[in-house]
Amino acid sequence: MALFLDLFGYLSIIVHGLGNAAQAGALGAVFFQLLLARSLGPAIGAAGPAIAGIAARIGGWCALGLAVCTFLELAMQAAMLVGTVEISLPVALGATSSLALQAKIIAALALAGMQRQRDANAIILLALGAAILVAATLTTHAAARLHDRGALLLVSAVHQLGAAIWIGGLPCFLLALRQVEDAARWRLIGARYSCMSMAGVAAIVFSGIGLSLSYIGSWRGLYGAAYGVMVGAKIAMLLMLLGLGAGNFLLIARVRRDPATPVLRLRRFVEVEIGIGLTIFFAAASLTSVPPAIDIPAEQASWREIVARNTPAWPRLSTPAHDALALPALQAKLDAEERHAQAFVPGGGQLPPRNAADIAWSEYNHAWSGIFVGLIGLLALAERCGLRVARHWPLVFLGLAGFLLVRSDPEVWPMGHEGFWESLRDVEVLQHRLAALLVAVFGVFEWQVRAGGLAESRAAYVFPMVCALGGALLLAHSHAISDVKEALLIEISHTPLALAGIVAGWARWLELRLGPPGNRIAGWIWPVALLVVGMSLLGYREA
Repeated sequence: MALFLDLFGYLSIIVHGLGNAAQAGALGAVFFQLLLARSLGPAIGAAGPAIAGIAARIGGWCALGLAVCTFLELAMQAAMLVGTVEISLPVALGATSSLALQAKIIAALALAGMQRQRDANAIILLALGAAILVAATLTTHAAARLHDRGALLLVSAVHQLGAAIWIGGLPCFLLALRQVEDAARWRLIGARYSCMSMAGVAAIVFSGIGLSLSYIGSWRGLYGAAYGVMVGAKIAMLLMLLGLGAGNFLLIARVRRDPATPVLRLRRFVEVEIGIGLTIFFAAASLTSVPPAIDIPAEQASWREIVARNTPAWPRLSTPAHDALALPALQAKLDAEERHAQAFVPGGGQLPPRNAADIAWSEYNHAWSGIFVGLIGLLALAERCGLRVARHWPLVFLGLAGFLLVRSDPEVWPMGHEGFWESLRDVEVLQHRLAALLVAVFGVFEWQVRAGGLAESRAAYVFPMVCALGGALLLAHSHAISDVKEALLIEISHTPLALAGIVAGWARWLELRLGPPGNRIAGWIWPVALLVVGMSLLGYREA
């Protein structure tokens, strides 16, 4: 059970994030069918039924995925309640949040079944979508509030509805564009979806303001608590989406004036919008794992503390001795006393001790990781400027992966007492191992693209996908630190890294997918984003 509790927080974020995405896709497909595919059917001719069928298939699969994710969420929640509070399974399944999850599973399965029917009844589709939305809202922070509960539930529902209409409808919009050839139908579909997305954006923005006022409460809550920092990350990604959406809106306006206007950029921007939207859903899932800032005023970091931690200083480039770390020192003491207990067992439910040497070790790791990433960015820029030998820059990723494997967790293999497989029981170690694996895969595939003749293959997409995935996972990354304020100060430094990684990944995607001049502009953006990551890591501090 201790192992499950160690993994529960991280796994619940991943499952909840996938569920958020599936829910938005399922609801977004319903609105896309009813407000666009069916209502525009006569105007877009033979493509109308095909587009409606595509939306129904997307909605059906998303609804099925939502049912699976919700079932996993329900199972983990019930196991946690039974194992920690020591209540019976029927009582755990009878809790309000559990009943809401069960209702969502039933509604999602029913919606998946309805989407398999040709021209499913619109009222039934809307009713099932409403049932999913209500059940989902009953598992948010709003359901646990003591004051203004009804208003917050309504605002939370509007927030999720806006995300479904806009972001959830993007996959349907992208595939719909592939069904039409002429500019007139492009204009009709684009104009209608622009209206839908603007309504979704309005719902997100206004409900987001209301939720922020209720859950953050002050400027200090925005920057001094993990909840506020995650909201800030969501706002940053929302601005990215709005920028891409504005570009598409202007392009659609140009198509109205000149039907011969190329529309490739519209599709490519929608692809990136889908990717960033998925990341936002994971950030939203992370919000459910932390208390609202307004509930922890005494544990918020002050502006002075944040400035003091992030004031530029010379990076730590020398490492402390491994024996000086808290765990090796404690283990040596236990060995000297001839005791057989281990100082730290991954998955045992206890946080590892930390001392000044541990902080120095972490700062050293971040600084040298920053040197690796900064070198990658510089070499990528050099290749962009025409230096042919610099095309081998992806091999630097292999050095970074090896460094992370050895240095990330000194209490486990290969430097500590715990073996490799035993160490994976600790969620932070697991995340670090996954990061090293992603970096290695990243480097090998991109080197093959740059120097191995795979530039025209799908291997070229490994770099942007892994880079964007790494940024998304970093937003869900958790540290085994019991001090809430200290964890917040670390998260403040990690959030910009995640956002820069997301920018780098999707800029590289656009470089591959866009035509000139957009691909050239994107080709300069992602190396600069990697340089930002490198400089941020060099300046990382924990004291």
